[in-house]
Amino acid sequence: MHERKGFWDKNAGRYDRFMRNDRAAYEKMYGLIRPVVKAKTVLEVATGTGLIAKSIVNAAAHIEATDASAKMTLEAERGNQSAKLHFSVQDMFRLPYAQKSFEVVIASNALHIVPHPEKALQEIRRVLKDDGVLIAPTFTHAGNSISGKAKAFFMSMAGFPLHSRWTSEEYLRFLRQNGWAVQKSAVLKASFPLTYAECTKSEGPDVVL
Repeated sequence: MHERKGFWDKNAGRYDRFMRNDRAAYEKMYGLIRPVVKAKTVLEVATGTGLIAKSIVNAAAHIEATDASAKMTLEAERGNQSAKLHFSVQDMFRLPYAQKSFEVVIASNALHIVPHPEKALQEIRRVLKDDGVLIAPTFTHAGNSISGKAKAFFMSMAGFPLHSRWTSEEYLRFLRQNGWAVQKSAVLKASFPLTYAECTKSEGPDVVL
């Protein structure tokens, strides 16, 4: 955990610049997320600089946006103009919220950068209402082109904490194997393939967007 927070603390000031290359994919992702969070209470883990939370807060009833990095959280708070959005430093493996507190939980580009992502999913399940929705878009690095694989290599050399390399299919299978029914999925074109997934606790047929 300390090593992971150190990387994100170090890179908090440059994170938004790094993500500009994927602006089009993120705009499409915001469009997918807004109808799901409409008038809902939302938790976002690994919010980073709050790009998603700030872009969807007008649709939601309230968002608790959390990150393990204090410097990332400070960056996020700088541009927050909404009374419906609250940022705090939290560990996604030990969230301070009561069981079944949220109608939607967002974990974007989080599960591939932490050890034991299945434990993070267990904690998310705990704080999500039984009829709630998990939104878990994740870069699926194993589906990279040659140039993408080269970029992933240099990121790892720079200390980027990539713990899991999934293809899109492998990632969706991982979610299902850990007790989630993937209701919607899509692969968005970005620097790396971005696999968008909406999941529920209950079993049901998968629908591919």
